[in-house]
Amino acid sequence: MEIKPKDKFRHFKGNIIEVVCIAKHSETLEDMVVYTHDNEYWVRPMSMFQDKEDVTNRPDNITGQKYRFEKIKEEE
Repeated sequence: MEIKPKDKFRHFKGNIIEVVCIAKHSETLEDMVVYTHDNEYWVRPMSMFQDKEDVTNRPDNITGQKYRFEKIKEEE
């Protein structure tokens, strides 16, 4: 999945986040996603956004979605 600035995702705990940019970790050169949530900047490894681990049965999954992050379509 391609991730780019302005993309929006829903976290399985219900938060909506917006991608600011993709950055490189200074030590490992791993791709990192810089995003905003509640008017703060956050960063997570790109691999967490692309992870296909099924979170359906987690008790803290309030959205009922399958993956940790799911991209929100433009019309939502």
